[in-house]
This record gives sequence, structure tokens and C-alpha cells, in this order.
Amino acid sequence: MRPHVIVNCAMTADGKIAGKARKQIRISSAEDLERVRKLRTECEAILVGVNTIIADDPHLTVKGLSREVCPTRIVLDSFGRTPDNAKVLDARARTIIVTNVVCKRTWQGAEVLRLGEGRVDLHELMRELEARNVQRLLVEGGGETIWSFFKAGLVDEYRVFVGSKVLGGRTAPSPVDGEGFDDEGCVRLQLIGTEALGDGVLLSYEVVRDATPS
Repeated sequence: MRPHVIVNCAMTADGKIAGKARKQIRISSAEDLERVRKLRTECEAILVGVNTIIADDPHLTVKGLSREVCPTRIVLDSFGRTPDNAKVLDARARTIIVTNVVCKRTWQGAEVLRLGEGRVDLHELMRELEARNVQRLLVEGGGETIWSFFKAGLVDEYRVFVGSKVLGGRTAPSPVDGEGFDDEGCVRLQLIGTEALGDGVLLSYEVVRDATPS
């Protein structure tokens, strides 16, 4: 069985995950950050796209956990743009960088999977992760990566923290960017929970499977 895919993100009250400069800002409350920490410990792998690595340079680790028990860090990087000094390549956790089959680049501190001829083939990636006993995959961004998982019909849960800020900006990214669906093809969600966390609220959804685009 393929991994259960959870998309988790934080956005402002006007639906932005970053400002117009596309740099990470603090949106989550302290209570939400603790929730995310716990959620990470419940997943075998955490995935982001290379744009998140370039813009924010996250560690993608769980404070207090050893390398042996930390979730595996996965970077979607079709064309091999991850910097050699990225924090995700440190020794705090295992790392997999996923490129297309044309990219021949390697990185010290990371295993490389080469899947798909243009963009990474996410269905092939799911099969690889299933073979590695990844039961729960946490997708944390950015907007293009989240879009690609929705487009592939692979998202099972969508959890979004709505913080008490307004950013605005025509070019500021949202949780799901990409080319978007038309009105008939949109992904339908079922609200399964709401929770106040500090000065914001967590909305939890399940994807309605019979309405997910193929």
C-alpha cells in the first residue's frame, strides 16, 4: 500500500504562505509549531520541493530526535538545483534527493533517486517509498510541490493553520500554486476537524476520493 500522504502548511488569513519576496515568515503560533513537531514524529518521511530548500534552507528535522529515528528528509529536485551546503544535507537525519533520470548530479550526505524523464514521477516515488516501509509521508511545501501532489491524486489529508496576519501581494505564493484546476476538476475536501491554536486556527480535511482528478 502506498504511503498515506498528509499535506501540512501554514497560511495567513488572506491565504499567503510567504510575502511577495517569497521568503519564509513566521505564521504559526507556538502551539501550532508544537503540533507540527508532533506530526513530524508520527511520519516516516518529510518532503519538500527544491524551491523551499533554496528560499528557506530548512533542516527538516525534529529537535531532540537522533538521526536513527528522525524522519527521512526528501527533496523533489528534478533538475538537481539543491546547493551543496544546504542544511538538509547535514548529518542530523537521512536525506533522499529525487531527480529526473537525465540529471547525473550527486550530493555528499544524500541518497539520490532518479525517477521520471522530465519532472519527477510521483507515482514511481510512492512505489519506492512503499518498498522502504514509509507508511506516512508529510508534504510541507512549497506551493508548486503541494500542487503536484494534488494533481497526481496522491493527497489523503490536508491540514492548514490559518494565522492572524494579512500579507497581500499579487505575486505572493499560496499553499497550492501550479497551473491550477478548472472549475469542474477541482479537488473536493471534507472538513474533519477545527482547533484553535494560539491566535490562529487549524483546519483539517480529508480528500474526497471520488472527486480527485486522475
